[in-house]
Amino acid sequence: MRIRFTKMQGAGNDFVVLDETRGVLGLSRAHYRWLADRHFGVGADQILSVRPPPAGATGVDFSYVIHNADGGEVEHCGNGARCFVRFVRDRGLTDRDVIRVQTLNRLLELHWQPDGWVRVDMGAPVFEEERVPFDTTDLQSSRALAMNTWPLELGDAGSRQLAVLSMGNPHAVLWVEDVDATPVHRWGPLIEAHPRFAQRVNAGFAQAVGRDLLRVRVYERGAGETLACGTGACAAVVAGIAQGLLDPVVQVQTRGGPLRIEWQGQRDPRASVFMSGPATRVFEGEVELPDLP
Repeated sequence: MRIRFTKMQGAGNDFVVLDETRGVLGLSRAHYRWLADRHFGVGADQILSVRPPPAGATGVDFSYVIHNADGGEVEHCGNGARCFVRFVRDRGLTDRDVIRVQTLNRLLELHWQPDGWVRVDMGAPVFEEERVPFDTTDLQSSRALAMNTWPLELGDAGSRQLAVLSMGNPHAVLWVEDVDATPVHRWGPLIEAHPRFAQRVNAGFAQAVGRDLLRVRVYERGAGETLACGTGACAAVVAGIAQGLLDPVVQVQTRGGPLRIEWQGQRDPRASVFMSGPATRVFEGEVELPDLP
């Protein structure tokens, strides 16, 4: 089968985007892995499938499905949501500045801005550990203002305190003194696959440079370290604000570029998180999919 695709990136987090508004392609997990493969396929952190709104849905413009580089479907991707907006506008699928899209587990409101950036209402963070999900059996938490942190054993690195929350997908945030010196590729897999996270977890490493400036690296579930992770940036900012380390508006420096995160959680922990950042079309193409199981 031959398919058309668009390669996009948001702060270096890159995607293969598929237009399935006229019909679902019916790709297998192996096909998604092949598309994401940087040696044998197109190459991407994730595959985004753009689809019509769910049957019977009102006030929804589109739905989209997200697959990681390992072929598994995931709930949410902030950088992908921004690329989604540019894609549907560039393709002439909509001319709206405000777009509502259904993901696996939440409805997103996406705002196209005059400067070409996209502002995404990421929804409210979830702090209940059982909803992340995170198994706290026999663990003793520590409290930092409005948020618990939990000890997690990381092999030779010993026990580390992590903030655990969900941004529609699971995140663990570890505060470090220097993200560049942190062994992300050693600690990241240990956190991602830790048995206390039943669905695995995105492992974030955050360095507070100032109350309005954060540096973040994220070892993503099913993808490894990426140049940027939108939900990971949001999770780190939320954890920092809840622990009294950050102000409500924060500039986040990722390895792929800047993001702006806003959360008024000190006034209302149920407030939505807003993320703004770039979205770029890299190129378009066609590819012949191999016969895969």
